[in-house]
Amino acid sequence: MADKHQDKASAYGKVIAKAWRDPSFKAKLLADPQGTLRQAGVSIPAGVSVQVVENTDAHFHFVLPAKPSGALTDDALDKLAGAVSDYCGPCRQVL
Repeated sequence: MADKHQDKASAYGKVIAKAWRDPSFKAKLLADPQGTLRQAGVSIPAGVSVQVVENTDAHFHFVLPAKPSGALTDDALDKLAGAVSDYCGPCRQVL
């Protein structure tokens, strides 16, 4: 499972790097996220929609992940929340 997560993170990183380097790829990614991601080798499950948004110096998107299914203890929720990055790049500060 860790390998699958690492592969997904690597694929996302490659898409981000390409969007930063190639304005035409970025435009396609913003206009057709699913098609562009699929062409880049990122699998999108059937029935899932994708929206790509861009953070700027003046606008930051805070993404609230879906709540995990099943009952979790407060301790388990705290550990899960701790797994999320603790650095807010656009805010230029450590959270």
